[in-house]
Amino acid sequence: MGLNVYLSGEIHTNWRDQIIDGAQGLDVTFSGPVTDHGASDDCGVKILGEEANKYWHDHKGAMLNAIRTRKGIADSDVVVVRFGEQYKQWNAAFDAGYAAALGKSLIILQQPDHDHALKEVDAAALAVARDPAQVVEILRYVLTGTLPG
Repeated sequence: MGLNVYLSGEIHTNWRDQIIDGAQGLDVTFSGPVTDHGASDDCGVKILGEEANKYWHDHKGAMLNAIRTRKGIADSDVVVVRFGEQYKQWNAAFDAGYAAALGKSLIILQQPDHDHALKEVDAAALAVARDPAQVVEILRYVLTGTLPG
């Protein structure tokens, strides 16, 4: 049994790399959003044409990124959504809700100081992890039935 795992959310740290590296040897295929912030922000205007108004600039990029996000989440077995420390990730909250609405197995990755703000998001998740290593151990357990240590 293999898993398709979509890694969503915060793009400013290396949490994705930690999970991918930790899952070496497991039957897992990873996907996720474009993590090049500039490319993600500017894809709409680079492909569909420039916009003088920043709202429409961002809107075009958001719509193109939504195509990738929806496809990745729809094709996944498990969705991991990371809420980082530095920025509010409104898109991560959308991704978590979309994954839950599709009945995907949802793992939230967050620090305790977000517990209150994310209580509804956490209620939709099957697990709330505090660090990438815990996500890897969840994937290992799901695939092999073995516990850490």
